[in-house]
Amino acid sequence: MKPKANRTGKPSLDQCQTPAYAIRPLLPYLRKEWLVWEPACGKGYMMGALYEAGLHVIGSDILGGHDFFYWQPDVYDCIVTNPPYSIKPKWLGRCYDLGKPFALLMPVEFIGTKGAQTLFRQHGIEVIWLSERINFEMPEKGFDGAGAQFPVAWYCWGLNIGQQMTFYEFEPSAQMRIPGL
Repeated sequence: MKPKANRTGKPSLDQCQTPAYAIRPLLPYLRKEWLVWEPACGKGYMMGALYEAGLHVIGSDILGGHDFFYWQPDVYDCIVTNPPYSIKPKWLGRCYDLGKPFALLMPVEFIGTKGAQTLFRQHGIEVIWLSERINFEMPEKGFDGAGAQFPVAWYCWGLNIGQQMTFYEFEPSAQMRIPGL
């Protein structure tokens, strides 16, 4: 399956890769005994960071033949991923349907959409707001580009964060690597 392209024929935001440091806000809420499924692992930066943080991780990706909407591992305890930008509402619905704890890194403005609000009202949500924009690896630019043009947050369910809104302050050099990576 070919990666999605936007209207201009250029690679889309579905091809952005999430850097390892983006998982830092989640680490206190992920249990060490959990098997974490990263279903849109792409190049594996987040998957590697989760592993380096001491978690058990399984990764999959549609480009490797594992479509999130039709496949899941036999065993896993939670989902941590940055879902493809163009299908984030559908992805959120599937996560709730699976009934496992999850953390999805998505644009801040997603919280204002009617579909998201309907699901949040029905099921609940905890959001980790980030103090800085994530410097994604952008298609055709790598990490040297301007990064994301939009702020993102972790939309979580079942992680028992303890409050609906949590504010995470990145260290001054937020892009530092996870130890061991």
